[in-house]
Amino acid sequence: MTDDIERANRLVEAARRAERTLWRGVREATVGELLAGLAAPDPDEPADLYGDGIVTRLEERVAELLGTQDAAFFPSGTMAQQIALRCWAGRTGNPLVALHPRSHPELWEGGALPVVSGLRTVHPTREPRQPTPEEIAELAEPFGTLMLELPLRDAGFLLPSWEELEQLVAAARDRDAVVHFDGARLWESTVHFGRSLPEIAGLADSVYVSFYKSLGGLSGAALAGPSALVEEARVWRHRYGGQVFRQFPQALSALAGLERELPLLPSYVAHARVVADALAEGFAAAGIPWSRIHPGVPHTHQFQVWLPYEPARLTEAGIRLAEETGTVLFRTWSPGPVPGLAVTEVTVAEPALTWTAEDVVKSVAAFLARL
Repeated sequence: MTDDIERANRLVEAARRAERTLWRGVREATVGELLAGLAAPDPDEPADLYGDGIVTRLEERVAELLGTQDAAFFPSGTMAQQIALRCWAGRTGNPLVALHPRSHPELWEGGALPVVSGLRTVHPTREPRQPTPEEIAELAEPFGTLMLELPLRDAGFLLPSWEELEQLVAAARDRDAVVHFDGARLWESTVHFGRSLPEIAGLADSVYVSFYKSLGGLSGAALAGPSALVEEARVWRHRYGGQVFRQFPQALSALAGLERELPLLPSYVAHARVVADALAEGFAAAGIPWSRIHPGVPHTHQFQVWLPYEPARLTEAGIRLAEETGTVLFRTWSPGPVPGLAVTEVTVAEPALTWTAEDVVKSVAAFLARL
C-alpha cells in the first residue's frame, strides 16, 4: 500500500510538470487553477441561496441541451440516480431495477440502492458488454425500471449501436417498464450514435448527466426528465441532504464546461480513434507478445489498454517516462482478470489534439523501453 501511495504521488507531481499529456488527471489540478476557472460572467450577480439564481440558469441550460421539460442540479450523480430510481419505483409500484452488474450503482455506491432506497436489482447479463434486447425481454422477473449506463465505463466505455439502443428501450417498454439513462458521460456519445443529445435523451424517461467527468466541472450532476418527476426528485433531494446552502461554484464551473468543453468533445472522440490506432501500431512495432485496445475503435474519447505485465511495473514505467521526458502517456494500471495482465484507461482530451500518430508511436517505444 505504501508503494502504491508513493507511486501515485510521484505520478501526480510528474504529470503537473509534464509538457505533453493526452489529458489532465483530476488529481493534478491545483486550488489556484480551479479558482481561476470560476470567473463569473457577471461578478455582481447575487450568489445562489439553496439553488436559485445561477443554479436555476444551469438547470434551464441542461434541459435545453437535452430537450427535456426540466432538470434539477444535484451535488452528486450518486444522489441523483438513487433518487431517480426511487421515484420511478414509487410511480410504477415495482422496486426491481434491471441494470448491468458493472454499472455505477452496483460497483461504486456501497450497495446504496437496497440499503437506502429499498430497491432490488436484477442483471440481464454478466458479460462485459451492453445487454441485448433479447436478454431484456427474457428476464424472468417483472422489473419496473431499466437503467442503461451510456457508455458502460467499467466494461470499456461501451455503447450499443443506435438501432440496438432503440431496441433495448422498446424491449423495456414491452415489459411495461420505464427507462433511465445513466448518462454521466452521455455528452460525448453523439459521435457514436450519430444523433443529437435531444434525440438520445428523448429515448429515455429520465437522464442523469455529470458536470465533471467530461466537462471538467468541480462536481455535481443533473437529473433531467418530465417536470413532474423532476419536481418530485427535488423533494427527495432535500430529504437526502442535497439542498446545499451555496452551490454557485459548482454551477459556474458546470456552465463553463458546457460552454468550453461540450463543443470540443466530438473532436476528442475523433482523435481518440487516431490515438488508439497509433497505440496498437506502437505495441506491434515493439514486438509486444499480446496487447489489446478495447474497444478497437473507441466509442467515446475514452478506452481501455491491456498489456501482459504486472500493473506496478507498468505504472512505474509510465512515471519514469513522465519524470525523465516530460511526457505522460499512461497513468495508473490495475490488475486484469488473470495474474500478469493489466489494464489502464486512456482519455483523449484537449492536450492530445496536438499529438500526431507518429508522436504516439514514439511515446509507446519510450514507455516500453522503461519496463
